[in-house]
Amino acid sequence: MGLRRAVQDVTFSIARGEVLAFLGPNGAGKTTTIKMSAGLIRPDAGKVRIGGIDLWQHHDPAVQQMGAVLEGSRNLYWRMTVMENLLYWGAMRGITGKAAKSRAEELLDRVGLGDRARSLVQSLSRGMQQKAALCQALMTSPQVLLLDEPTLGLDYEAAASIKSLVRELAQQGTAILLTTHQLDIAQELSDRIAIIRQGQLVLQGTTSEVLQQYSQPLFAIEGAEPWPLEILERVRGVPGSIQMIDPLTLLFVPEAADMAGIYDLIAALSPHPIARIQRHQADLSEVVQKVLTEGATA
Repeated sequence: MGLRRAVQDVTFSIARGEVLAFLGPNGAGKTTTIKMSAGLIRPDAGKVRIGGIDLWQHHDPAVQQMGAVLEGSRNLYWRMTVMENLLYWGAMRGITGKAAKSRAEELLDRVGLGDRARSLVQSLSRGMQQKAALCQALMTSPQVLLLDEPTLGLDYEAAASIKSLVRELAQQGTAILLTTHQLDIAQELSDRIAIIRQGQLVLQGTTSEVLQQYSQPLFAIEGAEPWPLEILERVRGVPGSIQMIDPLTLLFVPEAADMAGIYDLIAALSPHPIARIQRHQADLSEVVQKVLTEGATA
């Protein structure tokens, strides 16, 4: 078997207070990229900079600026208590004594685990383990946080708690690299997205711009009353495709991909009362599916 490049020419940056959702199918290169960013795999070429510090030229100072929770990895020692884990990982990063204990207590209280400090990690629920792993990653108050599938396997309440913490960290200025297959969560949390396929980035942009780019020029017009026949006859003259879904709802695709068509339709519908006009908004699952399908057929 020949060698295959796992990742090639992947370049991105994350600003302070920003969440970048790094998305792609299994085997696309997400985990390899995360591990290179965390300093666990050394790339054959290229650089990783954390807060302007080259990760491989100045490894220890760079790692001090970073925290990571990696899915499928032992983020914590299961036969140690939560507090023992935090003190151990704090010591590994140069935080010891009273400073380490104070920081650990602060973090555990913050995530609602203050009363579980002396519990063995293996006795905690999956959600509690994820919270404890986040505390471990935050011991040094890192500038950059790497989160690999942070809500995988969690129930609704635990996932909501993790999402709330991610938002809070971003608001406080932490740069967050998030990988997940739960695209609704990626859409909810991210400021920007990057999609990787076969080791190469194929799409990158702000979440709002990307969703707008892939949204269709499709409008649903709901009448306050059923549409009368004379109105339906009149709107046939508006350029575009019009379909009645039910007595109250029309679907309209303008002939041109701009807003002029919808204004023409509204004029044609007058004076019939309109209850609501809603434009189709793509979600992230639609975007990812389309991007990956386009690549597969290219």
